[in-house]
Amino acid sequence: MLLAGPLTNNLLKDFSRNHATSQSWVSGASERDIVFDCSHALPSKLRDHFQYLQSRGVTHYKVPLSWSHIIPTGDSSRPHRDTVRCYRALLEQLTESGLQPLVVLHRSAVPEGLRATLGDWDSPELPEAFERYAEFVFAEFGDLVKYWITFSQLDEVKGDAKLVDAPSVQNVLQAHTRVYQLYHNMISDKGGQVSLGLKASDFGAVFQRDTLSMVFMDFLSVCAKYDCTTKSSLLQELTDIQMVTGQPVLIYNLNIRQCSKEETLQPLTSVLGVLNSRDLPIRGFDITNLFGMLEEEKPMSREEALTSDEPERNTSSSIYENVWRNFSSQSPSERDNFLIGSFPEGFQWAVSSESFKVEGGWSEDGKGETIWDRFGHQGHVFDNQTADLACDSYNKVDYDVYLLRGLLTDTFQFSISWARIFPTGHRGSLSEKGALYYDNLINTLLESNIEPVVTLYHWDLPQALQDNEGWTNLTVVEAFKDFADFCFSRFGDRVKTWNTFSSPWVVSHSGYGTGEHAPGVKDPVISSYQVTHNILKSHAEAWHVYNDNYRKQQGGRVGIALNSDWAEPLNAASPQDIEAAERYLDFMLGWFAHPIFVDGDYPAKFKTQIEQKKQECQPAEVARLPVFTEAEKQRIQGTADFFGLNHYTTRLINESSGQCVPGPHGVGDFQSHVDPSWPAIDSDWIQPVPWGLRRLLNYISAQYTSVSKVPIHITGNGMPMYYNSESFNDTERINFLRSYINEAMKAIIVDGIDVQMYTVQSLMDGFEGPQGYSQRFGLHYVDLEDTNRPRTPKASAYFYSHVVQMNGFENLQSRSVSYVPNSITTKRQVLSPSEVPSTSKVIWEKFSHHTKFQRKLYHYGTFPEGFQWGVSSSAYQIEGAWNTDGKGPSVWDTFTQKPGNTPNNETGDIACDSYNKVEEDLYMLRSLRVKSYRFSLSWSRIFPDGQRPSMNQKGVDYYNRLINGLLAHNITPMVTLYHWDLPQALQDTGGWDNVNMTDIFNDFCDFCFSTFGDRVKFWITFNQPYTIAWSGYGLGQFPPNVKDPGNATYRIAHNLLKAHAKAYHTYDDNYRSTQGGLVSISLNADWVEPKDPNDPRQVTAADRALQFQLGWFAHPIFKNGDYPDAMKWQVGNKSDLQGLEVSRLPTFTDEDKAYIQGTAEFFSINAYTTKVVHHVTTGLSSPSYETDQDLGWEEEADSHPTALNDQKAVAFGLRRLLNWIKEEYGDPDIYITENGVATNSETTADDTDRIFFYKTYIDEALKAHNLDGVKVKGYQASALMDSFEWLNGYKVGFGLHHVDFEHPSRPRTPKQSAHYYYQIIKNNGFPLPDEEKLIYGHFPEGFRWSTATASYQIEGGWRSDGKGLSIWDKFAHTPLRVWDDDTGDIACDSYNKVAEDVDMLKKLKVNHYRFSISWSRILPDGTTSFINKPGLDYYHRLVDALLAANIKPQVTLYHWDLPQALQEKGGWENDTIVQRFKEYADVIFDSLGDKVKFWITINEPYNVAMIGHGYGSAAPGISFRPGTLPYIVGHNLLKAHAEAWHLYNDKYRTTQGGIISITINSDWAEPRNPYKQEDIDAARRVVQFYIGWFAHPVFNGDYSDVMKTIIRERSLAAGLPKSRLPEFTPAEVNRVKGTYDYFGFNHYTTVLAFKVDYKGLQHYDADRGAGTIADRTWLDSGSTWLKVTPPGFRKILNFIKEEYGNPTIIITENGISERGPVNLNDIHRIHYYENYINQALKAYLIDKVDIQGYTAWSLMDNLEWATGFSEKFGLFYVNRSDPSLARLPKESVKHYGTIITCNGFPDPSQGPHPCLAPEPDGTSTPPPISPSPVVRFLGMEVSLPDAEVALNVLFSFTIIGAAAAALISFMCVKATKRSKRPSGENIGLEKRF
Repeated sequence: MLLAGPLTNNLLKDFSRNHATSQSWVSGASERDIVFDCSHALPSKLRDHFQYLQSRGVTHYKVPLSWSHIIPTGDSSRPHRDTVRCYRALLEQLTESGLQPLVVLHRSAVPEGLRATLGDWDSPELPEAFERYAEFVFAEFGDLVKYWITFSQLDEVKGDAKLVDAPSVQNVLQAHTRVYQLYHNMISDKGGQVSLGLKASDFGAVFQRDTLSMVFMDFLSVCAKYDCTTKSSLLQELTDIQMVTGQPVLIYNLNIRQCSKEETLQPLTSVLGVLNSRDLPIRGFDITNLFGMLEEEKPMSREEALTSDEPERNTSSSIYENVWRNFSSQSPSERDNFLIGSFPEGFQWAVSSESFKVEGGWSEDGKGETIWDRFGHQGHVFDNQTADLACDSYNKVDYDVYLLRGLLTDTFQFSISWARIFPTGHRGSLSEKGALYYDNLINTLLESNIEPVVTLYHWDLPQALQDNEGWTNLTVVEAFKDFADFCFSRFGDRVKTWNTFSSPWVVSHSGYGTGEHAPGVKDPVISSYQVTHNILKSHAEAWHVYNDNYRKQQGGRVGIALNSDWAEPLNAASPQDIEAAERYLDFMLGWFAHPIFVDGDYPAKFKTQIEQKKQECQPAEVARLPVFTEAEKQRIQGTADFFGLNHYTTRLINESSGQCVPGPHGVGDFQSHVDPSWPAIDSDWIQPVPWGLRRLLNYISAQYTSVSKVPIHITGNGMPMYYNSESFNDTERINFLRSYINEAMKAIIVDGIDVQMYTVQSLMDGFEGPQGYSQRFGLHYVDLEDTNRPRTPKASAYFYSHVVQMNGFENLQSRSVSYVPNSITTKRQVLSPSEVPSTSKVIWEKFSHHTKFQRKLYHYGTFPEGFQWGVSSSAYQIEGAWNTDGKGPSVWDTFTQKPGNTPNNETGDIACDSYNKVEEDLYMLRSLRVKSYRFSLSWSRIFPDGQRPSMNQKGVDYYNRLINGLLAHNITPMVTLYHWDLPQALQDTGGWDNVNMTDIFNDFCDFCFSTFGDRVKFWITFNQPYTIAWSGYGLGQFPPNVKDPGNATYRIAHNLLKAHAKAYHTYDDNYRSTQGGLVSISLNADWVEPKDPNDPRQVTAADRALQFQLGWFAHPIFKNGDYPDAMKWQVGNKSDLQGLEVSRLPTFTDEDKAYIQGTAEFFSINAYTTKVVHHVTTGLSSPSYETDQDLGWEEEADSHPTALNDQKAVAFGLRRLLNWIKEEYGDPDIYITENGVATNSETTADDTDRIFFYKTYIDEALKAHNLDGVKVKGYQASALMDSFEWLNGYKVGFGLHHVDFEHPSRPRTPKQSAHYYYQIIKNNGFPLPDEEKLIYGHFPEGFRWSTATASYQIEGGWRSDGKGLSIWDKFAHTPLRVWDDDTGDIACDSYNKVAEDVDMLKKLKVNHYRFSISWSRILPDGTTSFINKPGLDYYHRLVDALLAANIKPQVTLYHWDLPQALQEKGGWENDTIVQRFKEYADVIFDSLGDKVKFWITINEPYNVAMIGHGYGSAAPGISFRPGTLPYIVGHNLLKAHAEAWHLYNDKYRTTQGGIISITINSDWAEPRNPYKQEDIDAARRVVQFYIGWFAHPVFNGDYSDVMKTIIRERSLAAGLPKSRLPEFTPAEVNRVKGTYDYFGFNHYTTVLAFKVDYKGLQHYDADRGAGTIADRTWLDSGSTWLKVTPPGFRKILNFIKEEYGNPTIIITENGISERGPVNLNDIHRIHYYENYINQALKAYLIDKVDIQGYTAWSLMDNLEWATGFSEKFGLFYVNRSDPSLARLPKESVKHYGTIITCNGFPDPSQGPHPCLAPEPDGTSTPPPISPSPVVRFLGMEVSLPDAEVALNVLFSFTIIGAAAAALISFMCVKATKRSKRPSGENIGLEKRF
C-alpha cells in the first residue's frame, strides 16, 4: 500500500479557494478536530484530487469515519442517513478513481446519546455499542472496503493515564476484539482485513498486557515518527515491533519532524531502508508527508506543527499574522458572502441570562448584598436605576422557561448568584432557599428538555467579600473554590456544562481598573492585574475540584467564558500595526487564555511588553504583573474542557506610544479605532463587524484549542438597542444575529473549526450594569414599567427560533406525515327519540340537591394518557389580511366595515395579523406544549367568491404553512371548516337560506379534505350552528343580520344540518379509508338548572331548554336523525295556536333522517356558563324561537361575574352538561372544543380571574371523567390569544396571550393564565399536591386537646346577680349593629347550665376547655371598688366541675367584653386602662389561680383594635379615626398584657405554677400572583400587619421594622409631624418583650394578597397597602371571610417558628361556620377539622414546629358577635327554639373525639388501631346527606331527617307507658342513622361525602 489521506476540512477550504490544490500533495492530519466528517457536502473538485494521487502512485486512501455523525443517538437503527450517503459517495469516488479506501471506524467522539447514558470509554458497556456500530458500517460499506482499522491511535481514548493502566484502553481492546470477530464471521468470504492502530512506542506495553490483541489482528497499523535531529532508526523500531507480534506492518502515519530543506532526503532514505529489509514484512506506508515535503520543498506548515504530538512554534511569523493574512486577501464581497447550509447535527443552540441582570429579589429569602446591589444603590447607574427587581426572574422561573420553549433552544446558559447561595460569600452562610431557587430552575428546564449551562460567576461578588478587598485578596480563591464545590455537589447531577467565569476581563479591567463597573475600584496599576491573577487561580481550583471529585460520577465539563474583540491592524501594510493588533488580543484574550490553554503562564509578549514599559516609565509604576510559581503554572495549565467565547465587535488597532499611562492601551502601546463605514447601532462600544467572529474563531483554534484539543463554545453574542427605540420590530438585531451566526457557520464548515455551541445574549431585556435599563440586549421585551414584568417576544426571537429549527440557513422540508387509519365505527347506532322530559332528567336528580360543599369540593386527579390538550381560535378573529393576496370579503368584513356595528367601529381587517405571523403563533403553541390547535379556515381566503373556480393558491399556501408548522412540533391540527365567516359573494345569493348552499359548502369541504386531509385528522364542519341560525337569522345581531326569529331561524338550522351531513358523507365515502380522520360538528350549550329541582314542571322546563339549544342539532345527528319531540311539540303547538297550517319547524323526510343520523364520530361541545330556568307561558303574537320554549331565564346565584354579562362563571354546570350529554346521546367520546372566559381589555398580564376559571372548569371536566365515567377525550382552552370578539370588538379578550392591538406588530405576551394552563397540561390535570396529602402520626404525649367559648357569646345572664354592663351589651342593644337584632342577653344560658356544658365536654373527650371571664360580671364598673361575689362563684362552679371531669381549664381574662363603665372613660384608648386591667387580673389570679394553670391575658388584640376601633363593626363600634385609634388601642392592649404577665410572673407563678400568654390571631396570606414580587411583598405586609402587629413586640421587642417604616413614611408624607404608630420607650420595650410562656394562636383561613395603592389615605388598610381575595376553588363556610385553606395553617405555623424563635405554640382557636338550615351531619366541619389538624400534625412531625395544643372553635353554636346567631361554629347545635336551649351533638363531635382519642391519625396500613374501636354505648352515625326539604320544627328550620329524630325523641318521652311503640320508634331512628360511609380512609373526599 502507498497510503495517503485523510481528507481534511483545511483541504476542502483550499479547494474552494484554489483549484490548483487538487493537483498537489497535501499533508495528512493527525488531529481529529480537522478531519472531514461528512457534516457538509463533498466538493466537486475532490475526484480530480484522487485521480492526481492515483497518478502519482498512491494505492490506498485513509477514510476515518465519525461514529457521532453516522449514529448521533448511539442507536444503530436510527442512523443519520445524509451522513451515511456522504461517506458512501466518498468511498465510491475513491474506488472509481482507482484508490482503495482504508477505513478507520473510530476517529471522533462517542455519540452524545451514548455518552449521556454510558459515559466515555471508561464504561464497560461501550464495547458492545461499538460492535453494533461496526456491524452497521460493515453492512453499509463492506462492498467497497477491504481494509479496516478499528482505532487509528489507541492513545486517543486513554486520557492522562498510563497506557497499560487506563480502563478505557482495556475497553477499547475488547471492542476491537469483538469487531474483529464480527467482521470475519460476517463477511469472511470477502477477504478483507482488520487491524488496530498504535503508536510505535506503545506496542510493547499493550501486547505485554494483552496477548489476545495480537491474535485478533491481520496486520499491524503503526503510527511512527522520524526526527531529523535525532536520526532515529525507523528500521530498528519497526523490526522490534514485528518481532513481538510476527505480523506484517503498515506504517499508517509517518510524522516527519525537524527536517530542514537540506535534510529532505534523509527520511526518504530511512524509509527505503525499511522497504529493502528482507526480514521486515511491510504491508505499506504513509507517503503523504514524505512525498508532499519532497515535492513542495517546504517545511511543515504551522498548522501541521500545531497538530503534531509535540507542537513547535515557527518563529518566522506569529499565529495571529498567519490567521490575519489568511483572510486579509478576501475581497469585501467574498468576505461577506452569505453561506447557505446547516450546522453539524447535535450543534447546541443556546440563549443566556445573568443572575444580577434578571433575577431581582435582591434581598429575598436571605440573599446577601452583592457589589452590584451596592453599586446601584450608591447611584452609579444610569438614572439611578437598580437591579432590585430587574425582570423578577427569581419569582418567574415558569415565565422564563416558557420563552425558552418558544425559542426551541436546547440550552439555557445562566449564572448563579453567589450571594443568593452564600450570603456572606462563605459556605457557613448557606441560604437553602437560594439553592432551592436554582434547583427549581434547573428542574424546570430539564422538564422542558432544555439543558442548563451554568456560569458560576458573572460579576456579582458578595459585598461581604468585597468588604475584605474582594478579588484582590488571595482568600477569595478558597472562598470561590468552596462556592464552586457546593454548586457541583448540589446541582451537578443535572448540570453537565459549567463556566467558571464569564468575561473576567470586564471584572479586572472595568471593575478594578477603570471603576466603571462594580465594585468601582480605580486601580489599573495593581488591582486590575492582581484580580486577574486571583481569578485564574480560582478558576483552576474550581476545575480541579470538579475533575477530582465529580467528573467521574457526573460526566460533565468545565470551561471558562472569555470575552474578546477581534483586532485588525489599522494599516494592513504596517508590521507595527500588525504587532499592535496581536498585543491587543494578548492584553484582552491572552491575559486569561494563555495560562489556561497553553502553558500556565501569561503570554511571553504580554510579559515582555509590561516589563519594557516598567523600565521605560521608571520610577513611575504603570503595571505590576504578579508572577506564577511553577506549581501554580502546572495547576492552571489545561484547566478547561472547552473554550468559551463572548464576542461582540471588532477594533482597528494601530501602534502608538502609550507613554506612561496605566491601562491596556497605555501599557500595550496601541490605540483602538472603528471604521466609520461600519454600521452604527445603539451602543458606544459595539459595532457590527460579523467577519471578525470568523477570524477570531480561527485565531483561537490555532493559538489555543489546537494545543489543548478542546472545542469552542460561543457563550455570548448579541447587541443592545436603546429602550426608547423600536421595542418589538428589532430588525437591526436580526441582521446582527443573522450575519454573526453565518460567520460562525463559515468557521465550522469552511474552516473546520470545532465550534459546538452558539449563545445569544440575551433571553430578555435586563439590567445592563452601568447602563441600567437604557440598553436592551433581549430577544424578549420586558415591560419594566409594569410590576408584572411581562415578557413579549421581539421579531428577533422569532428569527432565532427559525434558525434553531433549521439548524442554520437551509430551507426546511415539509414534514412528511404517515398516518395509519384507526379502526373506527363510521356510523353511530340509531337511538330512540328523547322523551318529554328526557330520561336525562336523572342528572338533575343526581346533582341539583348537592350542597355547596359537595358542589365545590375540589377533585384531585389526572386525565388518561393521550388526553388532547389544546387551544382554539378562528379565522376572522385572528387572521386579518382581509383583502390580502386575493382573499375575498366575508360577511363579517362587510358587517364590521359598516360604521356603528361594533364598538369604536373596530374590525377584523388586521386583527392579530396571524396571516403574516405563522411563526409567532407557533411560538405560543410550542411554549404552551399543547397537543392540538383548533383553528378555522377562511372560506373566502381559499375560494374568494365561495366557489371552487376562484381558488386562491396563496390562501391555500398559508394554511399549508400553518399545518406543516404544527405537525413539525407534534401539534395536531383540529380544523373547523366554517366559523361564521361566509364569503360575501355567497351571501349575496341568499346565504344559508339558499338550498344550493348544501352543495356549495360540500364542494368547499371536498377541496379542503383533498388538499389538507393527508395531514389533518380532526375536522369540525360547523362551529356553533345555533349561533348562525339564532344570532344571524333570528335576532339579526350577527351577519347577515336577518331578523326573522320565528321562521328563518328554523330554516337555516335545517339547511346547516343537511350541509353538515353531506360534508360528513363526502369524507366518509371518499377520504376516510386513505386519510383515517374524524369528522364532527361543534355544538354549544349553556347548562340549565331548574329553579326548583323538586318541582317536576321546572325540571321539564330545564330539559326543554337543553333540547331547544343542544338537542336542536345533537338530536338529529346523535339520536335518530330528527328534532327532539320536546321541540317538535312546542313549535307545532305554538304554530297551531297562531293559526298556521303547518309547524314553523321544518320536517325531515325519512331519507333525510337516515342521511343525517350518525354523522359525527365524536361529540364536540362549546360551553361557557349556566342559567336557571323556570316555566312560563309566553305570548303568541310574535312567533319566535325564544317564545316557543315557554321559558323564563335567571342568573345562577352561585356565579362569578365576567367581562360579558351573559357569561357568568358557573363551573359546576360543565360537569352536569357533560353528564347530560353522556346520558342523552349514548355515552359518546366528548371533546370540549371551546371553554374560556372574557376579561376586559385592560387585563393584559395578571389575569387571575381566568386562572380561577380554568382551575374550576377543568376540574369539573375531570370530575365528569374520573367520577362519572364521561368519556372526555380533549379540552380546548378558548382562546390562544386575545382577538376580535365579534360584537364586542376588542373590548374584551379571551386569550391566554395578550395582543397589543394598538401596536402595528401586534406583539403577543403570555398572561399568567398561559403559564397556569401549561402546568395543567404538563400535569395532565390536577394531581394531588403534596401539601394536600394526609399524613399519619401522633401528637406528643400530653397534648392539650381543647374546645373554646367566650363569655358574652354563651353565658347570657346579662343582668343577673349584679353583673355590670359590657360594651357588647350596649352594642347589641343598639339598632342595626347585630344581625336580626340578636343579643347575648341569654345566648346559650351557660351561666345557668354548667352541668350541661361539662357534659358536652365529656362527650367530646377533650382534656382542656378554654373559656373567658366576663370582666363586668366580676367587677361591674371595671374597677376593684366592688367585687361581685356571685360572678366569681359562677366561675368557681365551672372550674370545679371541669376539674371533677379531669378537664383542665384554660382561662381567657379578656375576650372583648370591656365593662361599659370603663368605655365611658375612654376604654382602651385611655392609658389608665392598663392599670385597670392589671387590677382585674390580680383579682382573678388571686381567686382562681390555685385551680387554673393556664391563662390567656387577651384574646385577639387585632380584632379589639381594628374591628372594634377601626372598622367599627364590633363593640364599641368606633370607626371615625381609622388612622390613629386602632394603633393607640393596640399599644395599650400590649402594655396591659405585659403588666398582667409580669403580675403573674412576679406574684403568683412560684405558688400557682401556671403558664400565661396572649392569644394572637392571624390569617395566612399568599400572593395573588405567586410569580409577582409585588404580590409577594403584599402578602408579607398582610402577615406582618396582622400577626406581627402584636407578636413582634411580645416575642421580638417593639413593632416590626416593616410596620414602623411604612407608617412613619406615610404619616410624614401626609404632613403629620410624626408617625401615627405610637412608639414604645426603651423601658416599655423591655417590659413588653418576652411576656409569654407560649404562643397562643387563633387561625381560620388564608387570603390571596395583592398591592393596592390607597394614595394619601391614612388608615390601617392604606398603611398595609394590600387588598385580599379568595381563590374560587376554596370551600366556603357560613362566614364570608372564612374559606377552607388547610395548607395555609401549616405555613403560618412555620412562619411563627421562623419569625419568633420556635416558641411553644398552643392553637387556641380553629374552626368553621355554617349558615342556613340545621344539618347535624356537618360534613364540611368534619372535612375542615381533619385537614386543618392534619396540617398541624405535619408542622409538628415534619417541620419540627413545637405545637403542644389544639383548640376547636367552638364548643357550641353561640352568638357570633355582629352576625348574631346566623353563623354557627359549634360542634354542638343549640336549639334556640327550645326554651331549654337543648344542646345536640353534630356528627363532627364523633370525628373530633376520635382524633382526640387517637392523639392524631393512626396509619391504616398498620392495621386497626384501638382508638378507632366503636363506642361501647352503640352510638350510631347520622344518615348520609340526602336532598331533604327544610321544615320548621318547634320554631326552627331543620332538615327532614333531624326533624324526624327530634320528633321520635319527643314521642319517647310522652308515650312512656307504650313500651312497644317506643321500641319501634327507637329502631326506626337507628335504621335511618345507619352509616353509609365507605370503609376506605383518606380516599377522595367527594367519595366520602
